[in-house]
Amino acid sequence: MKTKELNICPGTLAEGHSSYSPACIKKVFDGRTVSHILPFSLSASDDKLAELFLENRKRISLSGVQEKISLILDKRGLRLTQKEEQGTHILKPIPRDLKNVNQVPVNEHLTMQIASQVYNIITAENALVFFENGAPAYITKRFDIERDGRKRGKEDFATLAGKTSDNAGPDFKYDYSYEEMAGLIRRFVPSWRVEMEKFYSLVLFNYLFSNGDAHLKNFSLLESSFGDYILSPAYDLVNTRLHVSDMDFALNRGLFQDNFRSTFFKRKGHPGKADFIEFGHRIGITGNRIDKLLAPFQLRQPLVEVLLNRSFLNESVKKGYLLRYNTKRNYLAG
Repeated sequence: MKTKELNICPGTLAEGHSSYSPACIKKVFDGRTVSHILPFSLSASDDKLAELFLENRKRISLSGVQEKISLILDKRGLRLTQKEEQGTHILKPIPRDLKNVNQVPVNEHLTMQIASQVYNIITAENALVFFENGAPAYITKRFDIERDGRKRGKEDFATLAGKTSDNAGPDFKYDYSYEEMAGLIRRFVPSWRVEMEKFYSLVLFNYLFSNGDAHLKNFSLLESSFGDYILSPAYDLVNTRLHVSDMDFALNRGLFQDNFRSTFFKRKGHPGKADFIEFGHRIGITGNRIDKLLAPFQLRQPLVEVLLNRSFLNESVKKGYLLRYNTKRNYLAG
């Protein structure tokens, strides 16, 4: 694409913007004017970047092939962090070895925007940025770093579950269930009833938008301003099915620790409404709240298609994205 000919904000996907909209600048870049074209190239550091890929990966996933580069936002704009500097943003360029590989950053950006704008899920602030050759990269603002540089406490769910590659093997971040994750929220979060509803919606969203990489390290607790812990903003939301052949859920045990499956699941081979109702009950959400939380994910949301059509995905991938959304929505409605 020609990055000088934008008419869509590469942050909010709002129309009528040749670069970042004021809303995006405020949320993602703390009000500082930033170009949507990066002021540096990665060509000089290709060898260094290659080392960031996981070698001999044992399981196909996006997290195993996508490098993350630390950036800092200063008065002159975005730049690579130097030794001992605290980065403020994370850059994720196009990875390697996947189907539709050049669409990965755009996919993640779109999926994060849909989560925030359509389903009111609190997400890490994010946008697209472009190299001079037009190649897109995904950029996200670190939510664990305050504007004054203070670092907030953050623990991912693999740490909370006590799982590492040493004690649970190379697939440690997948060896769990979402029901067991809910148990960790009960254990470590004082206001767990509020945060549990956020968790429930996020699990629903990941299913609806085919995020097969929602493993233990892609959920975290974050220190609040009161010193306790709450569910962190959602991050790493991407329709992985467009790039790898994965399952409905990233976690090996799926929704339930006892492998429960509804009659619908047994018949269709995919979970449906009954499975998520049972899941809601098990994690401590009341029946009327389950119905209210589930409803938006069952209904056709016109804004999904609006954002999809405005996105920077190519046309064939847009069709695949919409097909998977409609298929999963039908499962939830059934």
